[in-house]
Amino acid sequence: MADPRHKRDTNARPKNKTKNPSQQKKKHPVALVAGPIALTATLASVAVGVLASTPGTQDMVASNNRNAIGSLTRDDDSVSRSSGRSSYDTGRLASLASFQKKQTAAELAATRKAVRGASEKRWATADLNLWTAADDGARNVGLLDSGEKVLITGRTDSGRAEIVVKDEALWVTAEYLSDEKPEEDPAGIGGSCTNGTSVPSGVSPNIVKVHEAVCAAFPDITTYGTFRGDGEHSQGLAIDIMVSGAEGYEVRDFVRAHYAELGVNYIIYSQQIWSVDRSGEGWRGMSDRGSTTANHYDHVHVTTY
Repeated sequence: MADPRHKRDTNARPKNKTKNPSQQKKKHPVALVAGPIALTATLASVAVGVLASTPGTQDMVASNNRNAIGSLTRDDDSVSRSSGRSSYDTGRLASLASFQKKQTAAELAATRKAVRGASEKRWATADLNLWTAADDGARNVGLLDSGEKVLITGRTDSGRAEIVVKDEALWVTAEYLSDEKPEEDPAGIGGSCTNGTSVPSGVSPNIVKVHEAVCAAFPDITTYGTFRGDGEHSQGLAIDIMVSGAEGYEVRDFVRAHYAELGVNYIIYSQQIWSVDRSGEGWRGMSDRGSTTANHYDHVHVTTY
């Protein structure tokens, strides 16, 4: 919206007194030309102001689920501070500019110093949301793809680590940054279930696929729970894979790696949850529900679409 200070008062011009035509002065040709030019310039300025303050500008990047990232690379060892995909820049910079206005001069100076001094690199081991800050009030301004390499500043806060993207500081979940390049995506699922386990008829086709894949990859697991009288289990959309300890983590990671092929909605294990709609946040902690089973320490829960 245009600045209200540009609005003219309705009575800004004095009323003209009636003059004898012979007494009226002729307007100079220059004045006749200058008027339209001034009006045109004013309208152009107002138009620019309206465009610059359009509400959608700041939300441009946040609304895009897979924004392009600057200063990232997969293969070579150099990490550029300035190269990147231009489709990410406009919205990200608008959002960061809004956030930076809220920072004190000391905070901005500390951030700029950290960015200039960044020299170490890390790899993302999962798709990670990019945040403007480490606290709960931060804005999500994009996505860092799994396997991407980034510069880190060394600063961490509230479980997040500060990284450098297009000469700007952004934050990601710290536990999913590694100093070693992650392995390539695992091979597709395959094989058959040979241990004699099965799931009942009536469950969703995706539950059948989850059981078949897990049974083939982990034949030592012989207990699966499907139908019961509550929630997604009663609809045939959920399965409990009875496993604990280190193997439980292997199972949950296997299912997560193949979530798209298996039609997985979310996974719970060891009081942590991963979901498709919040995949950029990785594994999230859950509140204590009391028992070992309620907190999913003795089984991997999988809900499908």
